[in-house]
Amino acid sequence: MDLRLLGPVHAVRDTTEISLGSARSTAVLCVLALDAGHAVSRDRLIHAVWGEDAPASAMGNVYTYVNALRRMLDGLIDSGGGTYRLNLPVESIDAHRFEALRETARRHRAAGDAEAELAAVRAAGALWRGDALAGVPGPFAEAHRLRLTELRIATAERHAALLTAADRHEEATDVLRALVTAYPGREDLRAMLAGALRPAWRQVPMTVTPFAGVPSLGPHRTHPEVERPSLIGRQHEIDRLRRIVADAAGGRGHSVRVEGPAGIGKSALLTVALRDAVPKQCLLGWVVGDELSGRAPLGLLLECVDSALAGTPARHLAAQLVTVAGDATHTAPEATVAEAVELVVRAAREAPLLLVADDLHWADPLTRQIWDELGRRTAEVPLVLVAAVRTGSAGAHALSVGEVLAVPALDPAAAAALVRAVAADPPEAPRLGRMVDEAGGNPYYLRHLAAGETVAGGLPAAVAAHLAPFGAGTREVLRAAAFLSAYELAVPGSQPVGCSRASLAAATDRTPADLSRELAPALAAGLLVTSGERVVFAHRVVARTLHEGTPAALRVPVHRSLGLRLAEAGAPPEEVVVQFLAGKVPFDTAIGAWLAEHVSRLAERAPMITLTVLHRAHAEPGLDPELQVPLTAWLARLLLRHERNAAVPAAWVAARTTDPQVEGEMLWIAARTHERRDEPETAAAIAHGALRAGRIAPEWTEQIRELLDRIRPRLPGDPTEPHIRRRPVVDGDR
Repeated sequence: MDLRLLGPVHAVRDTTEISLGSARSTAVLCVLALDAGHAVSRDRLIHAVWGEDAPASAMGNVYTYVNALRRMLDGLIDSGGGTYRLNLPVESIDAHRFEALRETARRHRAAGDAEAELAAVRAAGALWRGDALAGVPGPFAEAHRLRLTELRIATAERHAALLTAADRHEEATDVLRALVTAYPGREDLRAMLAGALRPAWRQVPMTVTPFAGVPSLGPHRTHPEVERPSLIGRQHEIDRLRRIVADAAGGRGHSVRVEGPAGIGKSALLTVALRDAVPKQCLLGWVVGDELSGRAPLGLLLECVDSALAGTPARHLAAQLVTVAGDATHTAPEATVAEAVELVVRAAREAPLLLVADDLHWADPLTRQIWDELGRRTAEVPLVLVAAVRTGSAGAHALSVGEVLAVPALDPAAAAALVRAVAADPPEAPRLGRMVDEAGGNPYYLRHLAAGETVAGGLPAAVAAHLAPFGAGTREVLRAAAFLSAYELAVPGSQPVGCSRASLAAATDRTPADLSRELAPALAAGLLVTSGERVVFAHRVVARTLHEGTPAALRVPVHRSLGLRLAEAGAPPEEVVVQFLAGKVPFDTAIGAWLAEHVSRLAERAPMITLTVLHRAHAEPGLDPELQVPLTAWLARLLLRHERNAAVPAAWVAARTTDPQVEGEMLWIAARTHERRDEPETAAAIAHGALRAGRIAPEWTEQIRELLDRIRPRLPGDPTEPHIRRRPVVDGDR
């Protein structure tokens, strides 16, 4: 007699196949076969086949099925005392032969006989003809189908590994292809096959600077089509500027500095607030600075004053100011400043004067000095000075002003309203939330995100325009910070944590002093903010653009190199491991060995990240099994600790480990998981199987026995009498 369970269930005597009847009749036979030689109670058969929904007729059905099977199998089934036993040698059942061959392979592996082990695993794999217990209903069959499938995959993996070690690569690939064909829905098997087909990963030398050869974003000007004014979220600032200008008509001067980071909307604010709000009796001069403004002495001031006085009786004062500017190259700066200030003050005495300088930080030093001195004189004459400057720009904070009007980031409601106003198709809530989160309240970035690719240059040009004033060293540090922050960027809604200064110094090969010097401009400009010893991007979109602006082919080796640099520098393990996650870096022996060494500390400091990286390690086709098995064991431990389903990785490890201690722990974890999931029968099946195999360490034998004692009251039936369904108590029962 040959009973085949590793595929569609068949019973063959000599060469003749025996009909086993209905699916539930076959399910009864499978329970008896997997426990061949042992008595199985009628109650256990009922629950193995029907579960908790057994019909009232189940007991009679079992009796019928067993009698029919006894006739088919020529009396191989005994009964007595409410139990049944299949008296068939385990050698006649393919599932038992499979597990025996696996045990033989274990012994050969322990003895170092690779050739004998290969023969054993090949023979074990050859027993399979499809899904185990295919088509057999019931919770018992489902639990054993999963268990046997995991053992089959583990055996095939070992088969492929042995073939690879023997330089029989094509045969190894064939084994894995057969697995993918058998289980097309298993993504881990597809990844394993892909790993067998692709060339070995080439390591990036630690001596290579990660950002060498990475193209940087060049300087770009901003795009007028995304600088259009917006009133959203700025009413307070608009009202304040209009009151200041209105006071000029009453003879009161004032000086105000409108300040904010690049893209916050300073230009739009000035335009909306002032263009149509200047009293008729006031003279208005308006100028916008740029990178060329600082090349000519007093150039920005001359343009502003000339636009205010043109066509007025005071236009001769503008002509005199031109003469002062022309003499500036050979006149003492103090004298130039004094003469220029007096000319502007005289003009303000003739008529209320409003001078608006947008982006005054681009002006030459003499212009800034004159503006500073004029600010001190606004109390004497109806002179209103409005200067818009970029946060952190050189010399801007030295200006004497009566008031600083800081333009804040838009709050989330205003930011969402701006996106809806700009976008051609208003985004749905999840995408809108991501835009608001990424832009950090910056209208310029919000408009670009809302406009998508309809704006020339897109986000790369927008970010490049804001980074252009920084030196090459600062831009390199910003790019490194973007790579170090890349993992959090991939998690929408995550709390930004940035990167530590120590990690950034290690990543860029800079001393702490050199790093501080390179960071200073970005911090002053509000592009980065500090949180203790960490630096964080104020606008995630900048970090993402810098990261994605690096060609995809370079991102993986850069992340790998950064991770290994941080590891070598002794960085916290969670900062090291997120580099491997962010770059989807293949886990080779170097990374796997580092992870195995640090997994305990990593699990304590960052358990959720640890779960993510351990899932990656478990699914990594190129990782050495000597590292993959203990890492997957850690995955099972952590999943159990966090009350998640640890049964699958625990079963995976139990099927592959040669360590009785680890095998016992993993089987206990698998059983404990099913106990927590209120699946006591499956937990009991695993526990009984572990005890019957007799391979696990004594301490885990004791733990598993305790688990069995704990779940025994939840198992169906009674050890000494059949389970009897009791009718519910109704009124009148006493």
